[in-house]
Amino acid sequence: MDQPTSSVVAEPKPQPEARAPQPPPHPDSEARYQRRAAFFGNPRTKWGLILGGLLILVALFFLWRYLGSYEATDDAQIDGHVNSVSARVGGHVLKLNVQDNQYVEKGAVLVEIDPADYEVAVAQARAEYADAQAQAAAAGINVPMMNVSTSSQVSGAQAGVSSAQAGIAAARQQFAMAKSQVVEAEANNTKAQNDLLRYKQLIDKQEISQQQYDQAVASSQAAAATLQAARASADAFEEQIKQAQSKLQQAGADLRTADTAPQMMQATRARALSAQANADRKKAQLDQAELNLQYTKVIAPVSGAVSNRTVEVGQNVQPGQELMLVIPLGEADLWVTADFKETQLKYIKPGQAAEIAVDATGKTYKGHVDSIAGASGSRFSLLPPENATGNYVKVVQRIPVKIVFDKGETRGHELSPGMSVVPKVWIK
Repeated sequence: MDQPTSSVVAEPKPQPEARAPQPPPHPDSEARYQRRAAFFGNPRTKWGLILGGLLILVALFFLWRYLGSYEATDDAQIDGHVNSVSARVGGHVLKLNVQDNQYVEKGAVLVEIDPADYEVAVAQARAEYADAQAQAAAAGINVPMMNVSTSSQVSGAQAGVSSAQAGIAAARQQFAMAKSQVVEAEANNTKAQNDLLRYKQLIDKQEISQQQYDQAVASSQAAAATLQAARASADAFEEQIKQAQSKLQQAGADLRTADTAPQMMQATRARALSAQANADRKKAQLDQAELNLQYTKVIAPVSGAVSNRTVEVGQNVQPGQELMLVIPLGEADLWVTADFKETQLKYIKPGQAAEIAVDATGKTYKGHVDSIAGASGSRFSLLPPENATGNYVKVVQRIPVKIVFDKGETRGHELSPGMSVVPKVWIK
């Protein structure tokens, strides 16, 4: 049984959209296209483009190398010493020898203060020093005189003691002899008196002659006189012993007095030293007065330019009062303080060459890195930052770098502290 055939209806094909009519190409555009095609299709053009690209790459490479061979910053300025000139003595300003911004040499007289009072002080100090010198000279002369005197006193006292001791010994010896003579005289007198008593009894009995009796009387009288003389001599020698003992006591006292000579010499030397010390003190006062007189002329401590002058003629200044500033402009007195970012310090080292472009002069000066500060600039501020907080934000810090000028670069004295500069440090 034949199956019914299905009829397939063919879908109509989509018709292409009708294109808008294109305008004919412009003759100039066609010519440019042909010239471009001819240019890029030329082999010489291709090689030229390749060579140009290579030259650009080489230039970029060398530019990259050049930009990486140095570190620079515009946060830099010239620094230098600032010498304050102040008065060392007070007084009335008589003369002013400089003006603002004037260049002065070291030792030049800047200000003159009235010296009248200080001249009077010098004259008074000189007179007091002369008087002290005279007193010291007199005290010094007493020392050798005292030495000779005390030496003679000691020798005389020792001789007196020896003489007194010898006198006592001699007097005692003579006293002993006199005592023995007294004993002998007493014995003779006793015998003579006894004989006289016997002769008296015999003459009463007329057993002896009157002549014998008279002889006995004379002998007894002579013996009594001899005894009396011996006793007087003994008493005299005893008195001599007492006198010699008194002399010995006096000589001992003199010797003890003479023994105090070293202490007296020390006292005399001490007075002489005190007088000399007083003279030295007066000499120091004279030197100070002369220095004060010299200080009435205020001189420049260094060579440089005068700045910030505050003193005027007729002004009464006090010791320590600042009168002006002197800015030295020598080679050793100026340097550059460059605040480099901490990220720039990786390759910066002391001794590296540098170029310093100065805005004020429009010149470039040569120098080299001297040193790198031990801390960032913020650590030297009055209130250093405190980062121990919860809202910390990292900020690139700047580290001061000291750059000094090479010898002869600043001989013209055209640079001054505070000028803005752009240093360039060569790290490669």
